[in-house]
Amino acid sequence: MTRRLLVSLAGAAAFSFSAAQAEPVRHVGIYVQPYYEAARTPGGTPRVAVGRSFDGLASNKRGDILAIRDRIVAEPKLVTPMTLMVLAIRFYDVGLRDDAVFWFYVAKDRFLTLDGVVDIGAGGLAQVEDAIRNFSTLAGPIINGYAFCDIANQQAIRAKALDWVEQNPYEAIFMERLRGAEIMQALAIQSGWVLVMWATAHWMWKRGLGHYQAVGG
Repeated sequence: MTRRLLVSLAGAAAFSFSAAQAEPVRHVGIYVQPYYEAARTPGGTPRVAVGRSFDGLASNKRGDILAIRDRIVAEPKLVTPMTLMVLAIRFYDVGLRDDAVFWFYVAKDRFLTLDGVVDIGAGGLAQVEDAIRNFSTLAGPIINGYAFCDIANQQAIRAKALDWVEQNPYEAIFMERLRGAEIMQALAIQSGWVLVMWATAHWMWKRGLGHYQAVGG
């Protein structure tokens, strides 16, 4: 599954290059059940279902979204990739686009490390896999469309996101499944996935840059 997801994400990033010069989207109007439904009217309230402690992500106030971001940074160990995706979308909606790009990449990378260590199918996590694929497919062109307007900035954010994922292992990977030496092995695998994602991100950037230059950007 991971190879298919990496290829699809690479395609979305390349597509975003060609869309980068279009009129910017100011609202991520997507629906990913059961986790997120965008507001149906401008200024409306989205439906957020990633845990009661994160209900504040439905707010349209920057301060509320930043406060939840600060809580996640303080206690990141068990925050799900779906929560991070919703955080990214809400940052985009309140106009903090660089933050949106960072947390979008973090969400994808946290899921990919999970998938690289745990058998998603055997673990009963098919819904998580479907949700991340849908978030990436629907929100990716919008968020990457903004990100690739400034390639140097995009690369800097991408590197920061990878570093964050490496420095903040997703501890749900280790809960009730791994012990002792197995945990150390899983940590090594997770670190390996960070390197794989870095190489993939670099390839995506080169591919997208080539496409951008080919069309006269």
